[in-house]
Amino acid sequence: MAAAASTAVTVNGGGVNVASQAYLESKAVKDTRVLIADLCRHFYNLGWVSGTGGSITIKVHDDSIPKPQQLIIMSPSGVQKERMEPEDMYVLAADGSILSSPSPKPYPNKPPKCSDCAPLFLKAYDMRNAGAVIHSHGIESCIVTMIKPFSKEFRITHMEMIKGIKGHGYYDELVVPIIENTAYENELTDSLTKAKPIPKQQLCLFATMASMYGETHGSMPKLRLNVTTIFDAAIKLHQLGLDWSTPNHGPIQNVKGILGSDGINTYVKAGMKDSNNEIEPLPRCIVLDIEGTTTPISFVADVLFPYARDNVGRHLSATYETAETRDDIKLLRFQVEDDLAQGVNGAVPIPPDDAGKEEVIAALVTNVEAMIKADRKITALKQLQGHIWRTGFENNELEGVVFDDVPETLEKWHSLGVKYFRRFISHCFVDEINVKEEYTVEKWCIYSSGSRLAQRLVFGKTIYGDLRKYLSGFFDTAVGNKKETRSYVEISEYLGVDKPSEILFVTDVLQEAIAAKGADDLHFLSTIL
Repeated sequence: MAAAASTAVTVNGGGVNVASQAYLESKAVKDTRVLIADLCRHFYNLGWVSGTGGSITIKVHDDSIPKPQQLIIMSPSGVQKERMEPEDMYVLAADGSILSSPSPKPYPNKPPKCSDCAPLFLKAYDMRNAGAVIHSHGIESCIVTMIKPFSKEFRITHMEMIKGIKGHGYYDELVVPIIENTAYENELTDSLTKAKPIPKQQLCLFATMASMYGETHGSMPKLRLNVTTIFDAAIKLHQLGLDWSTPNHGPIQNVKGILGSDGINTYVKAGMKDSNNEIEPLPRCIVLDIEGTTTPISFVADVLFPYARDNVGRHLSATYETAETRDDIKLLRFQVEDDLAQGVNGAVPIPPDDAGKEEVIAALVTNVEAMIKADRKITALKQLQGHIWRTGFENNELEGVVFDDVPETLEKWHSLGVKYFRRFISHCFVDEINVKEEYTVEKWCIYSSGSRLAQRLVFGKTIYGDLRKYLSGFFDTAVGNKKETRSYVEISEYLGVDKPSEILFVTDVLQEAIAAKGADDLHFLSTIL
């Protein structure tokens, strides 16, 4: 039957011209009908489609027919998904013409009708060379489009389930176009056609629903499960005030950088209100984070990290005998020994020096690449990265990047002194405040997981010139992890303040702000919705 069916379809000029009754009754077509009915019931039980809402379509797999010309099986409109039967399906040619319709059922069943999503499905087949398409009405698809109602795309990164989307890894960004909904599904076709094409795209969000397409029907349940999990995670992150679109999923912020004075929408914890709704004395020292606060995360993740990773072998080979590099290697040996004892993924033994320079460097490169991939905040890695980046800055291969508002803000803070600082802090509050007194800010410092050398490099050579003149100190992980309270106690002792509460720490990472808060009520500025 299968062989006869294959010859019963004539492929000519890029389209299916003839589909005999024998082929329409072939095993391939019947199996696809049964599969869609089973999937409809399964997806209904999972809550991925509801009642008569949503639809599924699958191409009839036949190796003898090019994929663009394969027949299409499509679920009907107006039939409860949990009651779907194989004979309820429509069979369409590649051009969308109906070759087989289900027979009418007795009253009170409605007359059969092909899915209202048929034009969308055909467009997905044409645009993405899909083998199957599902149109879902999951509640999570609705909510993620409502959280950011003016957004044209849904973007998320650093989520485990992204790996389940073809062509994506944990560190990749999943981008899903969002199309404004209409009263009827068939009116969405033009919008889908005009939507900006996105590489590796497998789904499209409409306001209140989602459409997904895969190479085969077998990929659809996995894709739908991954997408549901990703959307659910995004919703939960939003409820916690965290930004799902950033690698570290830090607090939500509505501005390019935290430091700007125009259009800012932040929450500031710069002191406790007393009974008169006034703010206690402002801090005398300000400590700024770098990544996500003064500098785009993309500069660190997409420029600095790759540069260090790609040049670690060359750097070690060129400087192997220098005292500085020997110290770097010594630190790395200690770190790797500890990693091996702890069973850290990616750690490999580093041979002794007498094994030869090339053997030692090869092992070092393997370990450093694993550390960079895991974005580890450890001194051994950060120190070596700083030395590699220094070479890049000296050779004009790298240039520091800060948000556009950072240089102007730093300059104003220094030139206008406390008046501007007071206005900046007051402007950031979401309600009315009164400041008891005006205090002179004595020190402006940096605290970052990057080495102090790396910090100086980033601020020392920017398109705005040398910004180090505005800064009086640099702190790195040598004082401790940024998510540990004791680190902020150490910084307060270095700065010579009477108590940590005289310091304002500015960061985009909530966990760091919480740790700073634990240091005797050290103040912090963090962004939330």
